[in-house]
Amino acid sequence: EVQLVESGGGSVQAGGSLRLSCAASGSTFDDDAIAWFRQAPGKEREKVSCTTLIDGTTFYADSVKGRFIVPSDNPESTVYLQMNNLKPEDTAIYLCAQGLCLASDNGWEFEKALGPWGQGTQVTVSS
Repeated sequence: EVQLVESGGGSVQAGGSLRLSCAASGSTFDDDAIAWFRQAPGKEREKVSCTTLIDGTTFYADSVKGRFIVPSDNPESTVYLQMNNLKPEDTAIYLCAQGLCLASDNGWEFEKALGPWGQGTQVTVSS
């Protein structure tokens, strides 16, 4: 079972940028897609993006579209999330997971592969 490790979080002011990394620990990704999620205190986990690894197709949540980007030139076994123009409402723990991106009538869904979530990386945006 591949373990995913998130890193790159930190504290920034509104308008700033961060780049998060999702890396396969000691191996390579063994599923079709990598998704980013976030969870703020007292809120449900929210999907942020889903990237199909074979061609780089990425879906984004409406709340981050135009500000967050998954680069197309990720190194092997790593997927980045470039976060620009950060807002206080982006404050959350960010987690990545393996699975499948699925197009749906509501945009897209993510089918997570079996296995535990990682620890995530904390992003804090101050106003």
